[in-house]
Amino acid sequence: MRKILFTAALLTSLFSYSQEEKTKDIEEVKMTKKVLQKKSDRLVFDVANSPVAKGSNAFELLKETPLISTSDNANLKILGKNDAIIYINGRKSNMSAEAVLEMLKNTPSENIQKIEVITVPSSEFQVESNQGIINIVMKKKKYDGMSGTWKLENKQGYYNNPNTSVSLNYKKDKLTVSTNTYVGKWSEYNTYILSNGTDTSSNLSVGNTINPNAYVGGNINADYEISDKQILGISYSLNLNKTKDGSSYFRNIITDLSNNSTRENITTNNQNDHSANHSLNLNYEIKTDTLGSKLSLNAAYLNFNQKTKNVNKTSDVNGVTLANFNQSIPQQIDNLGFMADYIQKFNKNLTLSVGGSYNKTKTDNDTQFVNILPPTGIDDNQSNHFIYDENIVGVYATLEKSFNDKVSTKLGTRLELTKSEGSVIDKDEHFTRDYNSFLPYASVNYAINKNHNVTYSFSSRVRRPSFWELNPSRIYLTQTNYVQNNPFMKASQYYNQELNYMYKNTYFLVLNTSLVKDASDQIPLQKVENGNTVLRYIRTNFGEKQEFSATLGFQKNFYNGIWSANYTTTFGHNVFKGSVDTDPITGETFPAFNLNKSTNLFHIQANNNIRLSSKKDLFLGVNYFYLAPQQISIGKLSTIQSLDISVRKIWNNWTFLFEANDVLNTGSKYNITDVQSNGYYNNVRKNEYRRMLALTATYTFGNQKTQKARNIEGANKDIKNRTGN
Repeated sequence: MRKILFTAALLTSLFSYSQEEKTKDIEEVKMTKKVLQKKSDRLVFDVANSPVAKGSNAFELLKETPLISTSDNANLKILGKNDAIIYINGRKSNMSAEAVLEMLKNTPSENIQKIEVITVPSSEFQVESNQGIINIVMKKKKYDGMSGTWKLENKQGYYNNPNTSVSLNYKKDKLTVSTNTYVGKWSEYNTYILSNGTDTSSNLSVGNTINPNAYVGGNINADYEISDKQILGISYSLNLNKTKDGSSYFRNIITDLSNNSTRENITTNNQNDHSANHSLNLNYEIKTDTLGSKLSLNAAYLNFNQKTKNVNKTSDVNGVTLANFNQSIPQQIDNLGFMADYIQKFNKNLTLSVGGSYNKTKTDNDTQFVNILPPTGIDDNQSNHFIYDENIVGVYATLEKSFNDKVSTKLGTRLELTKSEGSVIDKDEHFTRDYNSFLPYASVNYAINKNHNVTYSFSSRVRRPSFWELNPSRIYLTQTNYVQNNPFMKASQYYNQELNYMYKNTYFLVLNTSLVKDASDQIPLQKVENGNTVLRYIRTNFGEKQEFSATLGFQKNFYNGIWSANYTTTFGHNVFKGSVDTDPITGETFPAFNLNKSTNLFHIQANNNIRLSSKKDLFLGVNYFYLAPQQISIGKLSTIQSLDISVRKIWNNWTFLFEANDVLNTGSKYNITDVQSNGYYNNVRKNEYRRMLALTATYTFGNQKTQKARNIEGANKDIKNRTGN
């Protein structure tokens, strides 16, 4: 049901600032005993010297890391808004989002040396929009043997959701293997109150959605050291997801004051969904000198296949069927990617990085829409067989120079050539879109003295539409309320700047600004047809967006490490410019939806970890976030806040974690209101029922001195991000 809900796109805007899911060739930095350090292009959290590392896992550590946050225990954000891309030892996995999450939750914290946060990635990193990078550096271990963890977890919210996973690590001489297997279910229940229209014609829909998901998956990574200078790696990941009998129920009240009439009907929807995600990577790396120069080659294949079927029915209050239709929305994505990177270290103060990549992607979307009543048969206006081909060539060069102990700089550029072609089979609909993106990068770091450090960074990036956003299909919630995707969407251009100041490796101030050209969102367009107010959420470009923010924070231990605190406060101002009045698929015109507005932001995140035992085996966690009301692209978002409490107990090889999430029951209730100058209004009230209790038991076994296999970077990692899964 995820893509049936038009509010999934709304929540993309919501979570872009309400705290919630992705580095390359990063050289290790020699650490001191300081827990937090500012390096030239990243913030380094020395986990090995932090009291929060005992008896936890990688995901829990990330939640305690400065500048990183999550509100749903699934998606990580940097500075509260930037999507986080996860790397392990400088290598990005090509696993699905679900597999990455399970990997993090099954990586023992004791295996981690440090966490690096890169808020503005340089040219060698393949990222989009304003994405940031989280690099997890594992401890170096050289002992042979087998080790692993077994995790059992049960979450009780509106539904009971159990899951289990097993993670194994094996090292023998030159061979290192790491595997993770997981299985579980995740069922969601949401309620809605939706109202839209004008002062003469309006719709009110009240109802709920149920989304029962079952999943199974895993991954395997293997490295073989051909010699001291050469290493060969392979990785494979699989994720299967199934939604059986997902459903929605809405009671609709339609009012037409022009003739003083009111009528009611009921819309129900049933959905079955199956998806499979396969990813295979091959990697070869060779060191070319003793200074750290190296060549890395990578080839990757990605296959994503999803089959979705909806049965939508609208009846009057007496049960008489008014409309009944079936919808089949399959999607298949095949991608082949290649990447080559070379790092030349001339000396410890000068490094040149060059490289290139090529990605070829084909998507096949054969949407079938069948009207049962009335009329009977295939609806050719809504059915379509959409084929989309895309080729992207990218090259980059980056030069990093340290002038002395105080001043260092990094300059680079990236050129991306995109050629795409889309066609609707059996229809006279065809387009090509070729564009080149020149993406400069610059960073200067000045260590004033041991207590003061300042860094300025500039970066330009693009954001390409996800493949599901390009498929020109409609996803119905009711007869008159639906989502419509758009194959004619353009890529958005991002210009990001950041000024970062750190004091005594404890307190920090981050000033950030982003300018977005051809910004996009899911825009609500309305008009009255035959006495009904039709509402279409159309994914499209709307104009320009500017973001300004200032984040103050600190990461500090009190009372000899008994209390570890990570606090951030953000003040911001966003400006939207643009309007939309045309359906890009049909060419129909609507009363304009105006986005010319601005908003102020205020956000607080407070994470506390308290040691309750002198044996360091009992911990209390108290986390809180608050987001003040703000304007987003589609309306005014009301206050959101949440309080989470956890207790962690370590007993021999077992770690038990009890969590109470959203204790105040305020973190999953969203209220969005909007009134346009032309009289049209649109309000959304949603409750996601995220308050829950969770109990997790993790058992660690085997030789804990085993070194984990490195994660192999995928040549098609950007394509993976755009599948939307």
